[in-house]
Amino acid sequence: MANIVVTPITFKPVYELDAEIVERKGIGHPDTICDYLAENLSKELCNWYIKEYGAVMHHNVDKALLVGGVARAEFGGGEVTEPIEIYLVGRAILEKEGKKLDAHALALESAKEWLKANLKNIDAEKHIRIHTKIKPGSKDLVELFERFQKKGEVPLANDTSFGVGYAPLDSLERAVFEAERFLNSEAMKKEHPEIGEDIKVMGVRVGERFRLTVALAFVGKYIKDLEDYFNKKAQIHKKLKERVENLIGKEVEVFINTADSREEGSVYITVTGTSAEQGDDGQVGRGNRINGLITPYRPMSLEAAAGKNPISHIGKIYNRVANLIAQRVVEEIEEVEEAYCYIVSQIGKPINEPQVLDVSVRSRVELKVVQDVVKRIAQEELEKMPEVWKGFVEGLYPVA
Repeated sequence: MANIVVTPITFKPVYELDAEIVERKGIGHPDTICDYLAENLSKELCNWYIKEYGAVMHHNVDKALLVGGVARAEFGGGEVTEPIEIYLVGRAILEKEGKKLDAHALALESAKEWLKANLKNIDAEKHIRIHTKIKPGSKDLVELFERFQKKGEVPLANDTSFGVGYAPLDSLERAVFEAERFLNSEAMKKEHPEIGEDIKVMGVRVGERFRLTVALAFVGKYIKDLEDYFNKKAQIHKKLKERVENLIGKEVEVFINTADSREEGSVYITVTGTSAEQGDDGQVGRGNRINGLITPYRPMSLEAAAGKNPISHIGKIYNRVANLIAQRVVEEIEEVEEAYCYIVSQIGKPINEPQVLDVSVRSRVELKVVQDVVKRIAQEELEKMPEVWKGFVEGLYPVA
């Protein structure tokens, strides 16, 4: 445990500050689409490698770009006149032991499957054009990746980087997270099929005043006219407000599509349920962090976890493990109110031997009372770290 340290939190809790900001981009937001297409491709590569080679091979497909299309949205329908273009880019082992990977076909199929499963009003064949540029990785990084496999040892870090995590979520963070999840839930979509998947929630707290501003892409074919639009928006507003207020036990102001103008007849409707059809572009790493939120009042890593290989890429592994450690500390140690975890690697060293793993805690008792238990939890997660990749491949760990 030489590199594990436990330190006291010396700053004021975020939820006690005079102001706070939290954001979440829903699954249909162009940035989130890119994140999940990249991650889905990584999972498919892992499965292909395991099937063909018996182990996950080196890859990083964490670069994806969405170029918005052109659409004509209207009440009762509309059409996409120019398709959305998606570029999936990265590095991967394409040939080994006489077995060759058709990376283009794999990427194309995995992307279309994800789009069909998650964006209900997108026609993956008609509305999307997918480009793939997946090439072999650099010799030194491939060799570094394979070095541990030859010896049957712990994976070696492929980068000098860091991960951060914290727990628990405070009231504003829970409200923002639940607001998007609620609006994009299957139950809500059955009641309101006009709700598109592109939902962005911005939460602001000033003192004890909570406010959520929601950008919600309505689907035009489910709305008859302007009056129907505002009636449906009012119904959704009422349900959302009740949901988040019941969740956090506080009054919450809720605003949906504040740029709408009844007088001008200008409202936020789409053909496909996402602004990617015309209003916005997207890119991996510009959206939610690995805990599903964007939290400028909390420490965050700028690493894009999506699409990175789950075996040795610190930008993915450390951010997930840091959150797992923080969560375990607050759940298992009654005296700890809040925990932050920071982990930094060194390229070429075993992933579970970080330069430092710092767990900062806010405790009701003296630090020395909980210190040993915190260290034990951190050590246990380090020992399990070489198996974390399985959670990513099985889809247990979201990346956005």
